Amino acid sequence: MWIPTEHEKYGVVLASFRGTVQHGLPLEIGDTVQLLEKCEGWYRGFVHKNPNAKGIFPCTYVHLKNAHIKNKGQFETVIPTEDSVITEMTSTLRDWGAMWKRLYVVKSVQHTHKNEGDLFHRLWHVMNEILDLRRQVLVGHLTNDRMKDVKQHITARLDWGNEQLSLDLVPRREFSMVDPDEISVTELFKLMEHRHRKKETPVPASTHHLFVHMKSLMSSNLGEELEVFFHIYDGRENRPLSERFFVRLNKNGVPKSPEKTERQCTLFVDLGSSDLRKDVYIVVHIMRIGRMGAGEKKNLCSTQYRRPFGCAVVSIADLLTADSKDDHLLKVYACTTESEWYQIHENIIRKVNSRYNLSGSNTGLAVSLQLLHGDIEQLRREYMVLFTRGVSITKKLGFSDIIMPGEMRNDLYVTLEKGEFEKGGKSVARNVEITVYVLDIEGQVMKSYVAAGSGEPGGDEYHSFVLYHNNSPRWAEQIKLPIPVDMFRGAHVRFEFRHCSTKDKGEKKLFGYSFVHLMQEDGRTLPDGTHELIIHKCEENANLQDSSRYLKLPFSKANLPGNNQAVKGTKESFWITSFLCSTKLTQNGDMLDLLKWRAHPERINDSLSKLKEIDGSEIVKFLQDTLDTLFGILDESSQRYGLKVFDCLVHIINLLQDSKFQHFKPVMDTYIESHFAGALSYRDLIKVLKWYVDRIIDAEHQDHIQQVLKATEYIFKYIIQSRRLFALATGGQSEEEFRCCVHELFMSIRFFLSQENKITSPVTQTQAVFLRTFPAVYGELLKIFTVREVAGFVRETLGSLPATAHAECPLEAVKLHCIAETVESQLYTNPESRCILLPVVLRLLQAHMQEQRDLVMCVRILTSMLSLIRKEDSVTTEPVVSEEVDLIVDSLLVVLMRTILEITNRPQPAGTNMRLQFQDITGEFVACLLALLRQMSDKHYQQLLQAFTSKDDLRDFLLQIFTVFRILIRPEMFPKDWTVMRLVTNNVIITTVLYLSDALRKNFLNEKFDYKVWDSYFYLSVIFINQPCLQLESFSPSKRKRVLEKYGDMRVMMGCEIFSMWQNLGEHKLNFIPAMIGPFLEVTLVPQPDLRNVMIPIFHDMMDWEQRRSGNFKQVEAKLIDKLDSLMSEGKGDETYRELFNSIIPLFGPYPSLLKKIERETWRESGISLIATVTRLMERLLDYRDCMKLGEVDGKKIGCTVSLLNFYKTELNKEEMYIRYIHKLYELHLKAQNYTEASYTLLLYDELLEWSDRPLREFLNYPMQSEWQRKEYLHLTIVQNFDRGKCWENGIILCRELADQYESYYDYRNLSKMRMMEASLYDKIMDQQRLEPEFFRVGFYGKKFPFFLRNKEFVCRGHDYERLEAFQQRMLNEFPHAIAMQHVNQPDQTIYQAEAQYLQIYAVSPIPESQDVLQRDGVPDNIKSFYKVNHIWRFRYDRPFHKGTKDKENEFKSLWVERTTLTLVQSLPGISRWFEVEKRELVEVSPLENAIEVIENKNLQLRTLIAQCQSRQMQNINPLTMCLNGVIDAAVNGGLARYQEAFFVKDYVVNHPEDGEKIGRLRELMFEQAHILEYGLAVHEKFVPQDMRPLHKKLVDQFHVMKSSLGIQEFPAYVRASPVHFTNGSPRSSCRNSVPNIISPDGARVVARRSPLTYPAVNRYSSSSLSSQASNEVSNITGQSESSDEVFNMQPSPSTSSLSSNHSASPNVTSSAPSSARGSPQLQDKHKHSRENSCLSSRERPVSAIYPNPLDPAQRATPHQIGDTTLPRSDPNLSAPEKVRDTFSSRSLDSVKEVNNTQFSDTVGKLLCPPVPPRPPYSGSSAKTLRSHSPLPTSRSPQKSSLPPFTPSPTECQSAGLVSNSPVLSGSYSSGISSMSRCSVSEASGTEATTGDHPAHQGPTMPNSVSSGSDELIRRENKTPPPYSVYERSNPRRPVPLPHSLSIPPSLDPPALPPKPHQLRTSSMKLVPASDPRRADGVPHVPRPRPLPRKVSQL
Repeated sequence: MWIPTEHEKYGVVLASFRGTVQHGLPLEIGDTVQLLEKCEGWYRGFVHKNPNAKGIFPCTYVHLKNAHIKNKGQFETVIPTEDSVITEMTSTLRDWGAMWKRLYVVKSVQHTHKNEGDLFHRLWHVMNEILDLRRQVLVGHLTNDRMKDVKQHITARLDWGNEQLSLDLVPRREFSMVDPDEISVTELFKLMEHRHRKKETPVPASTHHLFVHMKSLMSSNLGEELEVFFHIYDGRENRPLSERFFVRLNKNGVPKSPEKTERQCTLFVDLGSSDLRKDVYIVVHIMRIGRMGAGEKKNLCSTQYRRPFGCAVVSIADLLTADSKDDHLLKVYACTTESEWYQIHENIIRKVNSRYNLSGSNTGLAVSLQLLHGDIEQLRREYMVLFTRGVSITKKLGFSDIIMPGEMRNDLYVTLEKGEFEKGGKSVARNVEITVYVLDIEGQVMKSYVAAGSGEPGGDEYHSFVLYHNNSPRWAEQIKLPIPVDMFRGAHVRFEFRHCSTKDKGEKKLFGYSFVHLMQEDGRTLPDGTHELIIHKCEENANLQDSSRYLKLPFSKANLPGNNQAVKGTKESFWITSFLCSTKLTQNGDMLDLLKWRAHPERINDSLSKLKEIDGSEIVKFLQDTLDTLFGILDESSQRYGLKVFDCLVHIINLLQDSKFQHFKPVMDTYIESHFAGALSYRDLIKVLKWYVDRIIDAEHQDHIQQVLKATEYIFKYIIQSRRLFALATGGQSEEEFRCCVHELFMSIRFFLSQENKITSPVTQTQAVFLRTFPAVYGELLKIFTVREVAGFVRETLGSLPATAHAECPLEAVKLHCIAETVESQLYTNPESRCILLPVVLRLLQAHMQEQRDLVMCVRILTSMLSLIRKEDSVTTEPVVSEEVDLIVDSLLVVLMRTILEITNRPQPAGTNMRLQFQDITGEFVACLLALLRQMSDKHYQQLLQAFTSKDDLRDFLLQIFTVFRILIRPEMFPKDWTVMRLVTNNVIITTVLYLSDALRKNFLNEKFDYKVWDSYFYLSVIFINQPCLQLESFSPSKRKRVLEKYGDMRVMMGCEIFSMWQNLGEHKLNFIPAMIGPFLEVTLVPQPDLRNVMIPIFHDMMDWEQRRSGNFKQVEAKLIDKLDSLMSEGKGDETYRELFNSIIPLFGPYPSLLKKIERETWRESGISLIATVTRLMERLLDYRDCMKLGEVDGKKIGCTVSLLNFYKTELNKEEMYIRYIHKLYELHLKAQNYTEASYTLLLYDELLEWSDRPLREFLNYPMQSEWQRKEYLHLTIVQNFDRGKCWENGIILCRELADQYESYYDYRNLSKMRMMEASLYDKIMDQQRLEPEFFRVGFYGKKFPFFLRNKEFVCRGHDYERLEAFQQRMLNEFPHAIAMQHVNQPDQTIYQAEAQYLQIYAVSPIPESQDVLQRDGVPDNIKSFYKVNHIWRFRYDRPFHKGTKDKENEFKSLWVERTTLTLVQSLPGISRWFEVEKRELVEVSPLENAIEVIENKNLQLRTLIAQCQSRQMQNINPLTMCLNGVIDAAVNGGLARYQEAFFVKDYVVNHPEDGEKIGRLRELMFEQAHILEYGLAVHEKFVPQDMRPLHKKLVDQFHVMKSSLGIQEFPAYVRASPVHFTNGSPRSSCRNSVPNIISPDGARVVARRSPLTYPAVNRYSSSSLSSQASNEVSNITGQSESSDEVFNMQPSPSTSSLSSNHSASPNVTSSAPSSARGSPQLQDKHKHSRENSCLSSRERPVSAIYPNPLDPAQRATPHQIGDTTLPRSDPNLSAPEKVRDTFSSRSLDSVKEVNNTQFSDTVGKLLCPPVPPRPPYSGSSAKTLRSHSPLPTSRSPQKSSLPPFTPSPTECQSAGLVSNSPVLSGSYSSGISSMSRCSVSEASGTEATTGDHPAHQGPTMPNSVSSGSDELIRRENKTPPPYSVYERSNPRRPVPLPHSLSIPPSLDPPALPPKPHQLRTSSMKLVPASDPRRADGVPHVPRPRPLPRKVSQL
């Protein structure tokens, strides 16, 4: 049976419980649970952290705690009854625990800064410490004091931890947390501020102490004991400030008593702040105890003397800067002459080097010095160890800056100054030693009262040090005589003088003595100062024991009677200086006269007059005695001495105002309470005081009267106490008379206060003095008068002040100060007095606040007033409180708000202190306003609103209060950790707004509608909801729970209020569209479902009203988009930002969704479209926000920015946003050092600008300037970045454009610089090394990827030296949750839809577009390498597989290659390192085609190496050797034979009749390879070193074997007709002479292929381009980007050629065999008959004819019929793969190129264009254009040659014995060739070409173009992504007019200079002809309009 629990309500879980039973509640150790029911050893209840989950658990798992219950019943809350500090500790430790774990994770994951690691450990220690202290508190065995200390320690630790973890500041009062509802807001503010200040600025201590620890003396010449004396010395006044600290050292230089720390450590106490200055020093004197001379022999004399050793000095200022506990090694100096010893420290300080020197080079004094701050009691607590171990206290000479009552001190300091002695019959001067004794009244030596200093106990006598042979010695030795007060009278000090002999015996002979009395006969002590004492001569055996004999003698020369000339005249004297520091004895005779007034009544008048001249410290010593004396005189003769006694009393009272003596005020208070007995004094005191007040107005000198008024407080204390004593003694007689006297006194005061005077009048100053002291009187008056009476006095007195005072009158500030004191006084706390005083206070306060004067004081008064008012006050005072609130609201509410507005809008003062004060008063005024608003009830609001007579006043009030509230919400209003204060503020604001919204509805709707007030209201509401301190989602669970319990979710309340007010607006809603869209959108971004529910209908409403008004909601859309972007860039949202996507989807999400509402509307289509756009933007923005939160720049950030930038450009057409994101992307690239990408990015902005003089406004970081200037700046920046990114070719193009601009403006200075820059870039191309990057294809699969990556594939350009493994690791680091896929197959739908992240990465090979550069002979590799890896659109990846059954003996028969070609949306490099794959093509390459390709690649590689070898580009011949060896060896071992077996057998030829041409091509290539090998061996022989000759011979032999295996005895005619030409060994020269090189290094990209013999059937995995076997098939087949001279570093990849051992050729080689490499016969003249062209052998035909290249875009583009339809490419019956492959080659029309180049060079005086980068004029030629756009398969060009052409019959092939029948090589083929040559070669020259067939066709200016197909064309027209790369813009793949940034405008008016070569270029460069073969439909291509409207003028 379950029974509800009665007392068992609250428990703590002792052990974790899994809750596996039915209805079980899982518990974790430490959870707190609330118990609801109990049943047989089980409880039912819930855990506090999750109250919704209720369940059962065993009783034994829970420890019960006492608790009290609020709201007993269903909704009860249980609060444990324990110390509030314990509660706080528990909850805080729980919060810290979670954060501490997070710190650990951060520390581990990021290896973060030392600080965070440190914090982890420090927090751990503090948590353990708090737990330990918690145990102590819980046990409860502590004393009250100890408990207080422990709690203080706990709270200090809690505050420290909260501060370190950026948690909230906790308001506390005496260690307990304060409930903000229990106290007024002003009090809360004070508490918060106090805690904040305490945390911020420790109050500087006024008292300081110096800790000294003597460690040791290090010196080489020790051996005697030492005495070390420390004291503090004032170098400015040349006097010691402290007594001496004395340490004895043994012969080793270390302290004698190491176990007694007080003998070696001291604290110099009570240093004032003025003592911590540069000229205050620590002076150390060191004495040695031993023989007279330091070097004397030991046996000479046994007597020990104190002799000077050395001195050290250190400035105290050095300690202020040094580390607190530094050990110091002080240099020790010795005197040059011993007689100067007394001032050695002064000489060292003044640096008088001649008088001292170092006492040994290695002598040093090791001491530890530390300055401590604060009073001595504080130090005892803080440095407990110091005091428990023992430390001696060294006092200051004289009293400290502040004298404390009760301090007992009686120290007489005597300094032995100097002596004058006669020789005494000796030939040399004496060695004098003084012995000092203190003797009492009976002549006995007082034991232990002579001290050399602190640290060592006092002795019976003191021996001075001895100066050698000196009759005028100066010692300056200070000794301390701490003689008790009662022994002072009659005591004297005796000084005995002895001569110390240095003879054998070393005896000390007495020769004289001096003495001095310590107290005079009249009771005064020995006066301070220097005394010249008489030296009385005596013999050694003189008896000085009987002091009475000599005490009658004179002791001082000053006191000698005039007739005693004999003694006065004597030369011998001894000087001492005495100084008494005593709290009991006085040296002042006047003081003694006053205290003994009864003995000499006649001296009373004189003594009273002299009292004012006596030193204050003397008076306070005898304060009680002095006061007794004064009141005694007053009682006995008040008539005679009344006025004088009053003046003395005033003097003493004012003396205690001095800071030095202020601590004696309590002494006087105690005296008044306990010792004062003047029962009759009150009459005289009132009488004299009134007499003074009445004289004020007439008195000329106000000084004395002001002194009297300053003492008013204590005079009243004496008056009241006297009256009480009198009433007590007489039973209350004369009461009426007393009251009457007081009333009369106040009338006099009121009269003098009511006088209006000039500002400078002394009376005004006197009024001010009285007002300052007046509030102190209230408390005294209350002791006799009632509260109402005293309040009446105060009201009338303050009311009598003149009202119309000037602002600059000092009296005004004093008035306020007086009011402040009044409000803070005990009197004001009583409600009765408040009713009387409040009007006076408010009147004055209002006047000051309206004039904005003395605001600091005003706010102090307000704070005090409001702190006293509480809503919770008892019922009896409720009406009184309500009335007070009424009064304050009427007087001050409006003026208070105006004040807040003024001080927050005022510019802040410059000084730090002023600024702090400024912030303080702002906060305090705010607290006052909040406190007042919190006290206001319905009634007050009604009265307030009714009080406004006109609408305008109410409107102004509402605008004002809304503005003030907006200010209060500002983050900077309170410090970051003041969440408690912010929540109180918000609570007050929302309560007030709810009251005021009624007034808004009633007064400002319909015809009275006021936009400004409503706008202000909505604006405030939105800011309110968006405050960080209200975003509960970001709080810890415990904090969220606390806030919700106390205040609820204030955002939802405000949201409901917004909704209800919006509904009331009706047609006025249109006024807020679109202005409020942004703010309301901000509200929907708050992840609070209820709030969103409320806000959604408002959006629908807005769209509806906008639709009604204008028929669309374009405004709504534009505003939404702008606001979304700005909110993201502000960093709106937090960790839950990912869900924020649903914050606009709630706009159309699962709630009463906008979408559903829209679907019911007439305008549904445009509505849904708007939502779709905004959704897509949100997706991108969210990704952007997420990525930007990460630390370093990575691909995600860049990709995200690119995605967003494109969206703004293409979909939203928002130029300004687009440009902003261009610059954000630019910054990211710079940060990541992607300089090339940065350049491309900035080009986007550059393209939007023209070379015009339009002015542009200031934008981003650009100043206001013309469009030309900005474009120039951009050009220069881009060139600089291209330079840094080593993309010099692109930089050159921009340099040229800039140079043209400079030239057109005749700016030759800049033109020159630009040309030099261009030249430097050319130099860099030729001289500097560039690395070719790898390219990687990356697939991002799964729903967990950001939107812009999800289920897409990209190609990424790797970093320098980055191989596949490194890239893969980098991607996995960027996406730590991703799973790497281990295969290269396309994933299926399950992967696409998975809630995970999958990465698929493999290497791909680029397919270069710029084939003409790569094929051109003699172009250096470092130029070619650029074109191989730049401006790449397409990439490929090959995967080998076997189709059908695999022939084990010859696997080549079935070895197919699956070739994947990826086409990107943009070329690489571009604005990002990676671009999305737009198109993916898959073709299968047959075994035969594969074989052709492999041999072609190998041939090309061989040619390249041979050419390099010949042109001496190669450092050594090894690469060629290895390549030859690889090919010949493989061939010998059966490589080529395998091909012959596979493809040349009859079966194959019969079964594959369509492959006849290809078989011919393969055979041709084999022969070509043999020919190349033969030539290669010849070259090899020429260059091979001697040691390699045997290898060469072996190669030659193997080659003959290979030839015979191929059946070659003699090369066929066509091979012989084209030998390998290296006319003069230089490919360069052959290029110039137009003589073709058959072997040329144009295919610099050689793909490494693995020999098919070693390639296994199974797929291999290779990990990177340099590894052999490790990774997926990524790079198995792909050609990697290695240039020919790196050919031996290449990755082995599967190949089908037996000719290749372990190297490969690049994929582009297959499509780019150079024209000059093919031994083509050349035309003798330009009109050669086309028959000659058509009769080329298959060797001269384009490879595409035999083996169509699947990779060329041009082939993909336009499948057309060429001549006879028998060509395989046009066969409609071809299989699909064949058709895909069926695209034509990108090989250039070399013939046209050569002809054109030749003719062009003729025209321009044989000038040749450098190969890199191609200049625009050359690209303008139509021949080039034809090459670019020819629709026909381009043939290898027949070129001029000195060699005769071979027989052009197609049957020649057969006679060569290759293939018996080749059906493909028929006449139809030659007709295809003819038709091609008609359009390619028939033009006579470059000039004819331009005027001929294609007059308008200039094409874009970039020459590196490749034919583009119609599919690309359509793609580019449908989607218009921005022109990202320099080269894309010119690439015919994208029929886009050339952007202005790179097109060089035609020069219409040529400058008056000889024409430059480039001015011969054609006039138009931007048009694409109507006959453009790229257009499949034949429609003329119109240049595309600019992608963006020209709005750049603003930007």
